Amino acid sequence: MILVKTEGPVCYVTLNRPEVRNAFNDELIAELTRVFSSMDSSVRAVVLAGEGKSFCAGGDLEWMRRAATYSEEQNYEDALKLAGLFKSIAECPAVVIAKVHGAAFGGGCGLVAASDVAVAAEDATFAFSEVRLGLIPGTISIYVIPKIGEGHARALFSTGEAFGAEKALRIGLVHDVGSKEDLDSLVKAKLKAVLSAGPRATTLSKKLVLEGPLSPEECARRLSQARASEEGKEGVAAFLERRKASFVIETE
Repeated sequence: MILVKTEGPVCYVTLNRPEVRNAFNDELIAELTRVFSSMDSSVRAVVLAGEGKSFCAGGDLEWMRRAATYSEEQNYEDALKLAGLFKSIAECPAVVIAKVHGAAFGGGCGLVAASDVAVAAEDATFAFSEVRLGLIPGTISIYVIPKIGEGHARALFSTGEAFGAEKALRIGLVHDVGSKEDLDSLVKAKLKAVLSAGPRATTLSKKLVLEGPLSPEECARRLSQARASEEGKEGVAAFLERRKASFVIETE
């Protein structure tokens, strides 16, 4: 279902159902949720990718066929599991980098939106395709709307139309676009940036967004705590002394 490889502070998580373009089913959802919910504290970055021709083409046909026979309550329980997957990605303490190629449809777009950073091949294709099936992008909307804004979400959710990587970049769903051959270089650049930052500060910075908007008083409190922390003191000292902080990990 998935391939997991950890190299020092970086964990590579790859969807491994290429025969169905890495579409979701019960097992894949459970495995991904387990991996992201139990990420080792030493991991500072996660690269999320897909094996084969596509990143993730949405829901598996057999999974959707079974769901069509469920009662509303059974569907609710099933949807909660999918919601839990996106939540586990968004709240992962490590920085999650989505590496997108081929199709990212429906829940595949949800994976992109739930990630912190996304890079895409210039020929990648995106779609919030749920309405084509008479469904709605319910569980992913929590993460998509803050990324692309209400205007783009209303248009793309209600039409289900496909769009390319350049539009995904323009609306904020992804953050960098390059040729398929350049994807690894784009990921390496993001990893270099993440591994140059304080790991605790990185996690807490994610929380500023996920838990916001915060009051001015709470923002000041969190900044004061960061300044007083060992990591914060080390980072400032290293800057003033013109040396690399102890938390910096060199990459190639």
